[in-house]
Formats: sequence, C-alpha cells, structure tokens
Amino acid sequence: MTQKSVGIPGAKSYRVSSGCPGLDAILEGGYPKGHFYLLEGNPGTGKTTLALQFVLEGISHGERVLYVTLSESRKDLMSVARSHGFKTEGIEIFELLPGDDELKPEGQYTVFHPAEVELTDRMQTILQEVERVNPDRLVIDALSELRMLARDPLRYRRQILAMKNYLSKRTCTVLLLDDLTTRDRDLQLHSIVHGVVALEKLSRDYGDSRRRIEISKLRGCSFREGFHDYGIRTGGVVVFPRLVAAQHRGESENGSVASGIAELDLLTGGGLDRGTSTLIMGPAGCGKTTIAVRWVMAAADQGEHCGIFMFEEGKHTLLRRAIGLGMDIRPHIKAGRLTVDQVDPAEMSPGEFVKKVRTCVEEDKARVIVIDSLNGYLQSMPGEQFLASHLHELLSYLNHYGVLTIVILAQAGTLGSLMQTPVDVSYLADNILLLRYFEAHGEVRQAISIIKKRSGGHEHTIRELALGPDRIRIGKPLRDFQGVLTGVPSIRNHANLEAQLADNGD
Repeated sequence: MTQKSVGIPGAKSYRVSSGCPGLDAILEGGYPKGHFYLLEGNPGTGKTTLALQFVLEGISHGERVLYVTLSESRKDLMSVARSHGFKTEGIEIFELLPGDDELKPEGQYTVFHPAEVELTDRMQTILQEVERVNPDRLVIDALSELRMLARDPLRYRRQILAMKNYLSKRTCTVLLLDDLTTRDRDLQLHSIVHGVVALEKLSRDYGDSRRRIEISKLRGCSFREGFHDYGIRTGGVVVFPRLVAAQHRGESENGSVASGIAELDLLTGGGLDRGTSTLIMGPAGCGKTTIAVRWVMAAADQGEHCGIFMFEEGKHTLLRRAIGLGMDIRPHIKAGRLTVDQVDPAEMSPGEFVKKVRTCVEEDKARVIVIDSLNGYLQSMPGEQFLASHLHELLSYLNHYGVLTIVILAQAGTLGSLMQTPVDVSYLADNILLLRYFEAHGEVRQAISIIKKRSGGHEHTIRELALGPDRIRIGKPLRDFQGVLTGVPSIRNHANLEAQLADNGD
C-alpha cells in the first residue's frame, strides 16, 4: 500500500486512502493512519456509501477490514454496494441488531435501564469481534444507536473513550458514522476523535439538492479548509475539491489568437491574448455566441483543442446556427479538437462544473474555453454573492494555464440606458467586448466595440456587425453616428452615412 508521510517533521505518520480521490485531495493524502474519525451527516448524505468505499479501498491493498452495523442489516448493506457496482468479496460484516425476542413482553426491561445492560454488552461484543478479525480498518455504523442506549452523555463519552484507547493500541484506522438524529449536536464526540468529516445536503426550490463536504477538524495535519461540492453517483461518492487557482500553475504561452476576420482583429488590437479572459456583453440575439464561436473556429483551424460549455442553448441549435454563418464546426468535433458540453445548471453543482473545465484543460489540453453564458452559471451558484469568488478562481486558474477564456453575459433589456446585468463581474475580465442594437433608417442594426483590454492597445471605435447569410461581417467605424450605444443615435453627416451603411452591408 502506498503511504505518504505527513505531519510534524520527524514524526511517523502515514496516510491511508479514503477510497474517494476527491476526499483524499482535500485531506491532502488521506486519513492519518491508526486514528479515530467521525463521519457525520443527516440521513441521505452518503455516509454508508463513503464508508463502503473506505473498506473496499483497504481490501484492494490487502488489508483486513471490519464493518460493524448497528442499524442496517447485511442485506441492506449489500443492496447499497450492488447499486454502486461494488465488489464486496472480503468485507467482514458484523450485524449487531436487536433480535426478535425484544418484541415480546418478556423481552422488555422492567427494573434495569437499557444503559445498564445493553450498552456494556454491545461494546464488549464489538471489541470481541475486533479481537477476532484484528482489522486494519474498522467502520462502526451508526453511533446514534449507542448514544440512545446510554443514560447520560458522561457514560456515552466514557464508553467511546475506552474503545478509542483499546483500538489505538492496534493501529487500526476507525471510521465512526453518526446520522445526527439526536436533537442537539454532539460536540462531545468532536473532542475525542482525531478528525471530523461533515456531510451536508442542501435542498433547493428547484433542481437537484446540493451536497457539500467539510473537514472541520484534522488534528496535527494540514488539510484544505472550507466547503467542497460532492455528488452521489453510480460507483460511489464523488468529491469536487474547491478550486484554489494559486495551487495550479501550467505552461503559460505568449501570443494572441486571431478571429480570422480582419476588421474584428483590428478592433481588438490584433486578436485576444492567451492567458486572458474576455467578457462579451450584450442583449439577447445580438451575436455574442457567434463572435465567441468565431474565435473557437479560428483556433481549431490551427489544430488547437477548444471547449465550449453551454448553459442555455442546445448543441444542435449551436451547430445549425454556426453552419448558417459559414462556420461548420462538426469536423473539429469529430476530430476531437472541439468539445461541446451542454450543462444543466439545475442539475450540476459549481464544483462539478469546475471539474469538467479542469479536465478539458489538463487532460484534453484545451487552449480556448467558452462559457455560454454567465447567466446560466449564476443559476448553479448557491447564492449570487458567491459568483464573483467562484469566477475569480476559475479565470485565474485558466489564465495560469495560458488559456484564452471567453465568457458570455446576456444583459436584460434591448436598447441603451435600459440595459441591465444580473451581476457585475466586468472588473474580473481582462477584455470586454460590448455588443449593442441601434436604430438606423427604420432598421434595427448591431454594433460591436471593445471597451477594455488590459494586455495591449485596441481600437476605440464602434463598428457595425452584420450576421449572415453565410458569414460574419464587421464594417468600418461608425464615425458619422453620435450615441450608437444609446440605441437611438443621432446622425452627423447624412451624405457619408448612406455610403458607409451601404459599404458595411456589402
């Protein structure tokens, strides 16, 4: 078994894997060997599944394991294991459940409290089974049964302390499960155990419940603090460690990515630089996604891998619209140069989304990432106040890897001063492309400009944008208009205007 030395220099301490790679990551290697750990959470948070992963990981390394169940039967445990496709050969399961005799009148206590009879008997039975199996890993599921047998917290605490002292001599790594069914949270146990892993399930008004995990204590060892998203999938609990951009450094690249449209590249000062993020803002239908796909197409034509993550639009709609504008991205998808992933914000947590992006960057080597749109990403957030923090870490991470990131933000409203954004994250982006509708000669037209570029110069002009048929057209600067961004501009030179609009529409 691979073991990692951790803790105080000179001290002998080893980590054992939890059986869940994501949990090992936030534990920074796994559980320190030979200690007591508390795994707590309400019913339905995945404690039993995570405990089964823990013992199965031990079996895979040739360790002896023992699963003591005080609430679920062997049949129920096997059912859970089969639902995840776990191979259960080698798991030693010990049932310690109330028998049928306790339903009969003669089985009821009249003089003695159960704490005076059953608690001590059950603790002794558990220790006898431990003596027989001599496990390297032990799970006791669930402590609520022992707590209810104890008459008072003092007796319960002493029994747990006695068991801890007994097992500490055996260098056995113990996982205690607590379903938090008591009225008051039991902090007594927190002071006894070496570490506490808390699982939490958060209900939402719509969509899947959110689940998050926190290491609230790990004595004498470093770990990744804070909440981390997790999910229960077929195959076990999957933890998505919270992204900390400073911990990830890739091979940054210099240079820029051109769009392949000469006028658009002039507007942006030669293209968008690698290792920067670009926010494309504008009302619905003004061409934000189209402009982003243009950059993706140009990069893919150069043999680079790209990824598009869509929160609203369907994949088939995107493909059909891109083909109509002369951008057939299907060959790039077929060749593996482009990944198009449709994300359901009601079903996916922010942590899982970040995991998808990281896989695209670190494994597929994507050099251009498009998030369409930030409005959909906001719907997957537990609260709007956390969006800026999530996005800052994600954009910083992508910048460290030299990725060109394009984020789309749809604004509410149609024209000028009525435009509103659901959240202001413009300060996080390195570049901002602004798209607008404007009225001219009884027609609604589109305009594009760049209002921010941190990494270099750019045009300060406003150009007309025309979509289709079969191509994207960027016109000359609209110098004969005043107030294009208001949506209803004034005209300064009628003679030149007719020629300019005719040239832009050519």
